[in-house]
Amino acid sequence: MNRSSSNSTVRAVLGPTNTGKTHLAIERMCGHSSGMMGFPLRLLAREVYDRVRAIKGDKAVALITGEERIEPKDARYFCCTAEAMDRLGGGHAFVAVDEAQIGADPERGHIFTDRLLNARGREETMILGSATLEPIVKKLIPGAEMVERPRFSTLSHAGSCKLSRLPPRSAVVAFSVEQVYAMAEALRRFRGGAAVVMGALSPETRNKQVELFQNGEVDYIVATDAIGMGLNLDLNHVAFAALSKFDGSRKRRLTPAEMAQIAGRAGRHQRDGTFGTLTGGGSRTGAPLEFTDEEIYAIEEHRFAPLTHLYWREAEPRFASLGALIADLESAPDHEMLRRAPEAIDLAVLKRLADDPIAQTVRGAGLVRRFWEACSLPDFRQVGVDPHARFVARLWQDLSEGYLGADFVAARIAELDRTGGDIDTLQGRIAAIRSWAYICQRPDWVLARDEMAARARAVEAKLSDALHARLTERFVNRRTTILMKSLGQDASALPVNLEPDGRLTVEDEPIGRLDGFLFVVDPDATAADRKMLLAAGEKALPGLLAQRADWLLTEGLGELEIAGGSIRWNDRPLAAIDMPDDFAAPRLTLAREITMMPDQARAKLESGLLEWLQAKLEPLAPLRKLAEAARDPEAGSEARALLITLIEARGVVARENAGLQHLPKEMRPFLRKLGVTFGALDVFARDLLKPAARQLLHALGLDRRPLQEAMLPVIAEAKAIPAGYRPAGTQLIRVDLAEKILRAAFEARAKATGTTSQQKHPRFRLDLALPVSIGLEEDNARRLLGSAGFKVQRGRTLEEGAHGPPAPDSWTWRPRRPGNPERQARKPDARRGKGPKGKRDSKRKGGPRKSRLRGDTEPARSGGAFDGLADLLGG
Repeated sequence: MNRSSSNSTVRAVLGPTNTGKTHLAIERMCGHSSGMMGFPLRLLAREVYDRVRAIKGDKAVALITGEERIEPKDARYFCCTAEAMDRLGGGHAFVAVDEAQIGADPERGHIFTDRLLNARGREETMILGSATLEPIVKKLIPGAEMVERPRFSTLSHAGSCKLSRLPPRSAVVAFSVEQVYAMAEALRRFRGGAAVVMGALSPETRNKQVELFQNGEVDYIVATDAIGMGLNLDLNHVAFAALSKFDGSRKRRLTPAEMAQIAGRAGRHQRDGTFGTLTGGGSRTGAPLEFTDEEIYAIEEHRFAPLTHLYWREAEPRFASLGALIADLESAPDHEMLRRAPEAIDLAVLKRLADDPIAQTVRGAGLVRRFWEACSLPDFRQVGVDPHARFVARLWQDLSEGYLGADFVAARIAELDRTGGDIDTLQGRIAAIRSWAYICQRPDWVLARDEMAARARAVEAKLSDALHARLTERFVNRRTTILMKSLGQDASALPVNLEPDGRLTVEDEPIGRLDGFLFVVDPDATAADRKMLLAAGEKALPGLLAQRADWLLTEGLGELEIAGGSIRWNDRPLAAIDMPDDFAAPRLTLAREITMMPDQARAKLESGLLEWLQAKLEPLAPLRKLAEAARDPEAGSEARALLITLIEARGVVARENAGLQHLPKEMRPFLRKLGVTFGALDVFARDLLKPAARQLLHALGLDRRPLQEAMLPVIAEAKAIPAGYRPAGTQLIRVDLAEKILRAAFEARAKATGTTSQQKHPRFRLDLALPVSIGLEEDNARRLLGSAGFKVQRGRTLEEGAHGPPAPDSWTWRPRRPGNPERQARKPDARRGKGPKGKRDSKRKGGPRKSRLRGDTEPARSGGAFDGLADLLGG
């Protein structure tokens, strides 16, 4: 057993957590010309490396761990993990070993024991650790100076607490991954989330999670006992979710010293801390989770049973053969304070492979040493002896012949360069890439070592970022965290912002959105969060609504539309439109959500919307004109009645329903000046047949008939006829164009009547070019003309063998009266003219009816009502 004899310069600085031991060691090292410090964790080594680098500069400070090596050429100060530091101190002026009490750990203890015994500085050596280490240091290093450091703050027991009542800046400590996840999920629901720290996380991920807590993004952290080792956190309280853990061989209760190591994270510098347990975390027997009085006293007073031994293993075994190597590693120490270390995984792998055929290739001291180095590869994946031994065996196949090829290593690293997957998947990849990072750091294992090491570090950093993102996504609801802090403040101080796209955010976290002026909670919010989000939004809503109303009136009027009888914005109603009978001064009923707006802003918005609406109602000017005339007493009751009928029909009424028989002819010029057209089949206001007017009537809900937005001349037949159209066979035609076609037909008949006035029903010819040019098919044009009383007589076809043009069709016209029996509706499936027994009833007035088939000369669907040809041509 090696043991340094330079004990006169050794100082053991011992004490509980928060005593400034590490800070003292850093100051002492920086006061020497060179130095080396060994730490239990890579992340702690990195933290101290950054602090010393800030003091001494980048070129003077090195970081050496199993997976990372930053070693400037002129480096004088070295921050290392205990495993990576020189076991003798490297000849530096100052050497320190932190957390030396880990020498009592069954797995890694022998490393720290070796450094405590052998790592020495030329000028000064510091052993940092718990006060329980004092009797062992006195026995192992006689003459060492003992320095006891008191804790800067007090640590007191706070009893049990529900997770939902946990005070801010608290840590919850659990001892299994499942329990860590469960606690973090619960804190996400109750308090908006928590950072997560576990030993299985990569150092980079742990640092990012710790930063999440330290910068205040979350007020809680859930961790395993890894929190008790070197993590300096701004904690006020530590809550234990369990007081027992599985130590690799059995489940046991934590010792008071282990409890204190974890609880001591609460309270930093001069600020006092508390510790306690979580309510409901008891044992399976139902016993509550509580500290004993003895444990509370020990933790508060920092009084623990001293360590009785440290674990030791031969640090310089013989490499003559595998058998000699194993024998030395299993040898017993020769000091009463030391115990042989339990079989660690590196020794277990060595013994497993020593019985494998692969051991036959290990001959000579050089290969034995190299084989032992391969077996010492840490089991970052935590897969156990057998799987890890298989990995080492595969690795040895290449190492036994020289180096690992760069292509092979690059391919293995590339396989892990994937950031998809869940938390467990990413943790597995990080553990695997840490193995390759360790391999690439070995000086004689990999070709292109520096390049491969850089690649491995880059992939680990990428995976760590992805894992941090997954942990944050799963366990942190940043929005809830912010609101928990903000809702207790004055409403005007709540930092709710309205984004251009309508989102409401609190410190860039969405809490909902404004659909129009309605606040809608973020759909991703849980049921527990909805009440809080509504409260947050409603506190700031009046001011935000006023702000949005100003923007709408100045820049957003182009986004408004009229639909469903209301003014709408982004498909949400802002105000219902109530149109009076005169269509002149509409009234608005604002949506309920707008009532939350301040009175002045609401009145301004209503005024602006009315002004916008008046401009939009301009296409209804003809309707207002008709309404104004309908209220004029001088117009006469008959004309006013027709105007009211036309207004109620929204500009189009069938002639037979217009009541023209009651209208004095001298009133027609007055109505024509108002834009009223008296057609053969319809009476209509021509300006109300324009697309803008029809669209507006439909949007206002004043005309619920189907809408033909473009008001095309001719459209296909439909079950429901759009406003402004009438049937024409299998097509529909706009009423003004139907009137144009019929007027041309009457003009052709008038010319024929003038030349053959002696005939009662003179024949004449009609050119169907006009209806065809409008878009009607010839058959449908004939059906339209038939609706107005026109009948076609087909020209005689040429006899077989005859030559010349075919005889043209001829037309006749006779008016149809409402009482004409030929215009009575006929039901296709009715037994027309049959009595009870199906016999024809010949006693009805007019005698038996003659059955005749309806041809293409019959009316389309409705007949006209005429007062005479002169009336038609005059109307």
